[in-house]
Amino acid sequence: MTGKQTSAEKREQLRQQELKNNPTGTLKDSIDKADSGSTVNFTGNSNWKETGFTILLIVVAVLGYFGYRLLFS
Repeated sequence: MTGKQTSAEKREQLRQQELKNNPTGTLKDSIDKADSGSTVNFTGNSNWKETGFTILLIVVAVLGYFGYRLLFS
């Protein structure tokens, strides 16, 4: 590659180096991450519009659910 690396490429390169240097440590990390989840993996690969749309979609879904329960209960 002849140009500057983007931040996403740099993160991926660092992640690959960590996997290569510490293969057994990633097992514990993956088990712990499965319990709590991580938004970094989601938001790190998307731009602000995609993240904002997803948050808006979640808010509309929650409001729709409570509105439905209020009207039809």
